[in-house]
Amino acid sequence: MSWIREGELNLIEKFSANILKAGPMPKHVAFIMDGNRRFARKKNMECLKGHMQGFNKLAETLRWCKHLNIPEVTVYAFSIENFKRTKDEVDGLMELARQKFLKLLEERCFLNVCFAYTSRYEITNAVREMAWGVEQGLIKASDVSESLLSECLYSNNSPNPDLLIRTSGEIRLSDFLLWQTSHSCIVFQSVLWPEYTFWNLCEAILQYQFNYKSIQKARELHREHQALEQLEADRACVAEHLQYHGNSKPVDAHRRQEALQHYIRCREERVQDFIQALKQKRDSYFNDLWSGEVLP
Repeated sequence: MSWIREGELNLIEKFSANILKAGPMPKHVAFIMDGNRRFARKKNMECLKGHMQGFNKLAETLRWCKHLNIPEVTVYAFSIENFKRTKDEVDGLMELARQKFLKLLEERCFLNVCFAYTSRYEITNAVREMAWGVEQGLIKASDVSESLLSECLYSNNSPNPDLLIRTSGEIRLSDFLLWQTSHSCIVFQSVLWPEYTFWNLCEAILQYQFNYKSIQKARELHREHQALEQLEADRACVAEHLQYHGNSKPVDAHRRQEALQHYIRCREERVQDFIQALKQKRDSYFNDLWSGEVLP
């Protein structure tokens, strides 16, 4: 039996879903699944049972997303800060996560799980890997940019979330996808995660649709600004190169343009080679980790 619960939406849910799908729909939704422990206290149950209810709610929510044609979901399952909780709770949550995620491997869904994660560590690690690329001679210091940092994040193979939802009433991001959600619709909802409903999800999607135009405009302006910054950086590098090799002699516009195009091609090739080398480096690390040759 599928963990992501099989079954159709009821008639009212199906009708509402069809209305929603007539408007712009998020392609990638991220969840901060908060409120499991408060739910357990509310129901006078053990903390671990609250987490179990939270995992079951994730399965149900993935089913809703499937019916709403949302192809990708990212969840904040466990922060590095959560290791400060009691040993019994951490050990129990780890075992529960192991069981549930093994089941997820059998499902046909696209789910990103942020486990033992903080955004600040992710960004710091991306900066460290760019520094490694410079040290190895794969890229130049001048190649380091905002777009390259994005390529070095764990989420580089996924589009940035269109919609980020946090439950439980907390109004903060708790160090989750800080870089990736700078132009996302962020919705805070007071419901505890195990009590999340299809209608809560619909409400969040409606907020995304109401803000869709402003979100898309902000993203487009950011892309234009990013491209302009990169062009200015490339021009500065070319000007410095021509000045150094031309003994300060004036260079005509045609030669400058040719030099700029050549530099851009070379930079893009360097960056692609670096990204490929970085992927191989990561794959090698995880293979060694899996075989027990390095400590986690």
